[in-house]
Amino acid sequence: MEYRAFGDIKVSEIGLGTWQLGADWGDVNDSTAEKVLATAVENGVNFFDTADCYGEGLSEIRLGRFIKKLSSEVVVATKLGRFPRPGWPDNFSQEYFRKHTEDSLKRLGLDTLDLTQVHCPPTDLLRQGELFDWLRALKQEGKIKQFGLSVESMEEAKICLQQEGLASLQIIFNIFRQKPITSIFKEAQEKHVAIIVRLPLSSGLLSGKMQERTTFPENDHRNFNQDGQKFNVGETFSGLPFTKGVQLVDGLKRFAPENLSQFALRWVLDFEAVSVVIPGSKNSQQVVDNCAASTLPRLKDETHKAIHDFYLNEVSPHIRGKY
Repeated sequence: MEYRAFGDIKVSEIGLGTWQLGADWGDVNDSTAEKVLATAVENGVNFFDTADCYGEGLSEIRLGRFIKKLSSEVVVATKLGRFPRPGWPDNFSQEYFRKHTEDSLKRLGLDTLDLTQVHCPPTDLLRQGELFDWLRALKQEGKIKQFGLSVESMEEAKICLQQEGLASLQIIFNIFRQKPITSIFKEAQEKHVAIIVRLPLSSGLLSGKMQERTTFPENDHRNFNQDGQKFNVGETFSGLPFTKGVQLVDGLKRFAPENLSQFALRWVLDFEAVSVVIPGSKNSQQVVDNCAASTLPRLKDETHKAIHDFYLNEVSPHIRGKY
């Protein structure tokens, strides 16, 4: 595993997203969740991303139980703003920022959060800027070490980059979503803002294992949010219609070796602005496969050009949602 700068610390360039261990990806039991977390640590992962709303705290509870047993230190990043109680828009107040932070600390068994991130807030609230003052207050109180934002669009990312004290931006970035390269990477590097990449495999599309007839469990967002019925359509299959996404993956395979998921992760890692990639996993083998991308050599320049041209000509016109 290779490690990259994240502010003043080093994190594994492949981290672990734990949405799968809380909700919305089908059923994952306690035993499987612990095996996924343990396999991640065994393969050099030291960065874990969660959120208070993943299973209404279940992901944080499982992660908290696990890290309590560890002898080595890990970096824990969580998110706030989407917990169902009191819900939107009441979550966005200094009172509930503090309460939800304190609740996360209890579930995780921590005294201080390494990083808290506001979970895809409305663009208008970002423009108003008050929520950044609430985050600074939490940092001053010692409840968090750093703060960042998880955003849905490059417009939102640019608003955040103007704020003093911003440690990180969490964005959707993958072969199917390339806008960040020209929109924010340079500025983020200049301002030493870490980039956390979520959905690097486009909700599993870029594993190359799905077919048009693939179905998903009833409690899997890839079933109930394919067209943005429950939340931002861009969070599921990168905003691509599922059938179209499968067809695009078939076209992409001509550029990639046999293991498409590792190729897709390596593509993300080739960008120096990226600090950590957080693919999620529902079993241990997926963790092992994802971590192996860190050991692969950088892709050739001509491959990058071909992938970019493929995105511009074949993918970009079909993306839906905030971007």
